[in-house]
Order: sequence, then C-alpha cells, then structure tokens
Amino acid sequence: MTIRSRREIVTFKHPFHIRGMARELPAGPYEVVTDEEMIDGLSFAVWRRVWRRVATMITVPSEAVRGATELRPIGSVDLANA
Repeated sequence: MTIRSRREIVTFKHPFHIRGMARELPAGPYEVVTDEEMIDGLSFAVWRRVWRRVATMITVPSEAVRGATELRPIGSVDLANA
C-alpha cells in the first residue's frame, strides 16, 4: 500500500471553530496535511492512479505551550464549513 501526504496552506479571513475544540481559532494561515493511500486492484486502466483520503489534519496554535503548534484531525466537511 502506497501512502502520500499533501500539504497546503489555507488562509481563514475570519476567526473560526472546528469540531472537537472548545476555543475559537484566530483568522490567518494554517497548514493542512492530507494523507492519502493509493487504491490498487481496480478494474480500469492501470495508468490512472486513484487516491483515497485517509486522514486530514490542521496545524493550530497550542493552548498549553506558547509558540508551539498542535496537529489536530479535521473532517473534510468541517474544514469546508470553517
């Protein structure tokens, strides 16, 4: 099984909430990491690789340690809603 991680910067224009966190996060740029696995054994042409998302995480400022960050899981729907 092949797994890849994609990283992108998402910029929020307004403060926002994500499920599972009680606090509001400030507006600004956040790194989003998406892990995907290649789906093998499909019945169509092998030249086309198909990837399935297995995890999406967002880097947020830590509450516990000033200047540190935490990698928190986030659903794709929750990310789109934020």
